[in-house]
Order: sequence, then structure tokens, then C-alpha cells
Amino acid sequence: MQDIRDLIRHIDDFPSKGVGFKDITPLMQDPQALQKSINALLQPFADTDIDAVAGLEARGFIFGALVAQQLGVSFIPLRKAGKLPSTTQTVNYQLEYGNASMEIHADALTSGQRVLLVDDVLATGGTARAGCELIEKLNAQVAGCTFLMEIAALNGRQQLKSYPTHSLVQF
Repeated sequence: MQDIRDLIRHIDDFPSKGVGFKDITPLMQDPQALQKSINALLQPFADTDIDAVAGLEARGFIFGALVAQQLGVSFIPLRKAGKLPSTTQTVNYQLEYGNASMEIHADALTSGQRVLLVDDVLATGGTARAGCELIEKLNAQVAGCTFLMEIAALNGRQQLKSYPTHSLVQF
């Protein structure tokens, strides 16, 4: 995965001072590397029955939709509160500096469906954990969580210890 890692650009002090941002646009500009990353996101779940893919706003939409297309299953967007137009289910969760809410359409999944959660980065794990809770609120099952990259020092896997979790590259 070194070639994928090499296409993730580090930007100091973005979006604010002291933050080291991981920019995935160089990876997305390389069609072969992007396809390789989609295949690698799926690899640990190749023998798992997946009925749908859920992607976390916003960059999880990119990778999630591509993973869903590769699998030939539906894509479910998990959005910030107030962004979905129909009846929703909501989960409130804590961020490092405040609270947030995430929503899913109430009819997005049916009971027993197996869902793969996809996002670009696993950091503290709070947002991913909220995504899993939304899936379970609709009586679906989280088949696993897969991420392009993981900020290992932030221990996000602790939030997801109940689920098979995979990341391509760790920082």
C-alpha cells in the first residue's frame, strides 16, 4: 500500500493551526491507484455477504459509492442533520470539541441487511461509531468498517471494537 500512501499529501496547519490534514485528491487523480484502493478496501470482506454500503459524509461518499458499485449493491449516504429530504433516523454523538448529529433515511435499509461502512479516515472513531449506530437503528447489521487511512495515535479502533475494522494505510 506504499504507492497509495505516497499519493496522500500531508498539509500542515489545515484547516486550522496545529492540524495535519491528509489530502486525498492526488490519489483520486490517479485512476489506477484509485481502483487499487477500492479493491483493497473490499479485500478483507470479499467472502462476506454485503447487501449495502453506507458512506459517511463527505469523502466517505466518494469511496463508499465506488465500493458499492464494485460490489453491485446499493449505496446509503449517512449525512449531517438536516441534509436528507425524507423521514430520517438520527444519532447524536460527541466530537472532540462539541456535539454533532448524523442521519439516515428511515427506509434506507431493511431488517437483517448486512452493511459495510466506508469512510476515508478513521481518527477518533466517534463519527464511524455513530454511523454503525444508525445502521443498527434500522435493525440492519454492520458487516464491517473499512477506511482508506487511519490516524492510529487517536485510537479510533476502540470505538469500533465490536466490528471487523480495516484500514489501508496508517499514519
